[in-house]
Amino acid sequence: MSAEVTTRTQASEGTRQPFGQRVRDWWNSRSRLEQWLMIIPVVVLVYLLPVMNFFPLSTEPWTDYELALFNAARLGLIALGLNVVLGQAGLLDLGYVGFFAVGAYVAAIMTSRDSFLTDPRYSWVVVVPVAIAITMVSGVVIGTPTLRLRGDYLAIVTLGFGEMVRLLADNLEPLRGNRGFQDVGGPPGTYANGSPIFTQGDGKPWYWLTVTFIIVILLLIGNLERSRVGRAWVAIREDEDVAEIMGVPTFRFKVWAFVIGAGIGGLSGVLYAGQVGFVNNQRFDVVTSILFVAAVVLGGSGNKLGVLLGALVISYLPDRFQLAPEYRFLIFGIALIVLMIFRPQGLLGARQRLLARGRQAYQRLVGKPEPVATESALIDSGKGTNA
Repeated sequence: MSAEVTTRTQASEGTRQPFGQRVRDWWNSRSRLEQWLMIIPVVVLVYLLPVMNFFPLSTEPWTDYELALFNAARLGLIALGLNVVLGQAGLLDLGYVGFFAVGAYVAAIMTSRDSFLTDPRYSWVVVVPVAIAITMVSGVVIGTPTLRLRGDYLAIVTLGFGEMVRLLADNLEPLRGNRGFQDVGGPPGTYANGSPIFTQGDGKPWYWLTVTFIIVILLLIGNLERSRVGRAWVAIREDEDVAEIMGVPTFRFKVWAFVIGAGIGGLSGVLYAGQVGFVNNQRFDVVTSILFVAAVVLGGSGNKLGVLLGALVISYLPDRFQLAPEYRFLIFGIALIVLMIFRPQGLLGARQRLLARGRQAYQRLVGKPEPVATESALIDSGKGTNA
């Protein structure tokens, strides 16, 4: 005996939504001015974090609190770049550390006294756009022949790219292998007493600079998401074949995602090289690349705020609770397994929000709630089964 499933009303559907979805719906119902008025205090609080060195935020005396914040912000910037590739366009990139390494080595070659250049003391203001441009070119070089691959094949090729960059740094004499480059330059600027603002031991100005870059990147990526480019990325991520049939030039938009992600990775490499002041081939291994991917997956692939949260969990929390290095990967592995079982979309997933927007658009177009297919209707269409 068949029974029709009753049509869900909009009100009853809203009461069944999870808390996170209700919060997102409330936020999206605010005007742009209201959203900005609520965002500004949060941004001010983020900038004030380095001066809030007290319990329960402080990581001292084990780890410098300001440097811990900078490392978390730097990983957040990396996660934003990888999210463009992995979360927005759906391209499984396991060699993103290669772009990070390219940016760091460009900064080292252009500013370190150990460089093979005749006069390597270029201004940091010049180094940043050059490093971003070179990493973008490397994104084109690696993306053009490989982005016709998909899934596991693309993951293997990108993994090979990351290892290739590390091996080149190890074997090419101009890149100095384990010896590396010392005294890598940083941003200009001095205090009133003549001492430099950006030093290796003071993480506060580095944190503020990185947060500023994150805000700029968030604005740029947000505009891309709402443009034709962002819609093409979502179509490619959901079903590349259907997107191509519908006229989306998938290969071109995948290359665009790779290039934009590469540029952000190069910028983060420049920040890392300037703060540490030393670059060699030991920091750009596969494990580091997997941590980048873990930040995106843990926070929520495709969600900008989610990947920032994932970076905070992976970078800051181990410093805060002083997890031993030999146990960090074990704890991360267990956390990822539990997360994939109970919340596979990540801490702040994006797909449910997009589907919710689609339901609301349908309701506004037809002027009534979206009906649920009845069993009899499925049987009439040939898709149902006998009771």
